[in-house]
Amino acid sequence: MLNFDFQNKTKIIFGKDTENRVGQELKIYGKKVLLHFGGGSIKKYGLYDKVLHSLQEAGIVVVELGGVEPNPKLSLVNKGIEICKSENIDSILAVGGGSVIDSAKAIGVGAKYDGDVWDFCLGKAEVKDTLPVGVILTIPAAGSESSSGSVITKEEGLYKKAFGSPLIRPKFAILNPEITFTLPKYQTAAGIVDMMAHIMERYFTNEQNVDLTDRLCEGTLKAIIDNASTVLETPDDYDARAEIMWASTIAHNDLLSTGRMGDWASHNIEHELSGIYDMTHGAGLAIIFPAWMKYVYKHDLSRFIQFATRVWDVPMSFDDPQWTALEGINRMESFFKSLGMPTTLKDAGITEDRYEEMAKKATEFGPQGNFIKLEKDDIVNIYKLAK
Repeated sequence: MLNFDFQNKTKIIFGKDTENRVGQELKIYGKKVLLHFGGGSIKKYGLYDKVLHSLQEAGIVVVELGGVEPNPKLSLVNKGIEICKSENIDSILAVGGGSVIDSAKAIGVGAKYDGDVWDFCLGKAEVKDTLPVGVILTIPAAGSESSSGSVITKEEGLYKKAFGSPLIRPKFAILNPEITFTLPKYQTAAGIVDMMAHIMERYFTNEQNVDLTDRLCEGTLKAIIDNASTVLETPDDYDARAEIMWASTIAHNDLLSTGRMGDWASHNIEHELSGIYDMTHGAGLAIIFPAWMKYVYKHDLSRFIQFATRVWDVPMSFDDPQWTALEGINRMESFFKSLGMPTTLKDAGITEDRYEEMAKKATEFGPQGNFIKLEKDDIVNIYKLAK
């Protein structure tokens, strides 16, 4: 087990009607907030009115910036930065899923920086300060509500890049599973894949003697798998929604990272799909993760066997242990299909003509991954396995 420091200061406020507490939670950070959100769904289903009422009761002045799209765009981030600077905004409230939260984090950092916020994505600048960010989560998926990362897309060149710092963890995150009852099946399913991918990025490590976090990863994956069909078939099942919502947060709040080095190649390989084709991130991960596994499983066959037997209940074949590992990958892929997710690039309408371009962009700052270091040709081969 590796040495580690673990600290996550995001206050989690979980349960029914908790969105009504947002004004009291936010007023600690000042009297003027940028309310950041996506499309019209928060207004359609009444969440916007509840939030506005709570903020007004707390005496908070609200400046709005909607319009966040999946794979949040740098242009809107820059608009938010301009608003924060010109309006002397004290804090940002992100009401939405990972895209809204990531956009809010980038705005918060940019509002305290004199240069181009994209500098953080290029590694040219280090986060020194940020406006405080609060969250009301509407889509369990990205785990951004208590993570230290943000991912944004630069429209020019279609680059999707991440940056991170403990300073950008939200100050609080309100998680009411009832808010997720109206989510479309596709968004729910893509979110399930996304949170599972966050766990698997951490699970496939070269570090030995990490039994506790192995079991935590496996248990969280099992809880997601066990509740997935319920939330898709009975979307207003509070208990199943609660399990999925909390699992999404646990998957990416860094608890499961303690003492181990994660991989993260699959995420960065997928970023080229969602950056260029504007795919839903979870859908892209449903395509890339099985292909990555098929490409690397021989590097540590025993870990893939453990994954197969503990997570997917594959019986151990002592005569053919490779079969056990591959059957685990097959069962995961079948599970993704059962959710209605694409599992090949063909399913998503993506052809081979851009494999080289995507692989080159994915490796322009060096090889990807920690489980195995992947060069450009490796990533092309993973795309080919996913076709």
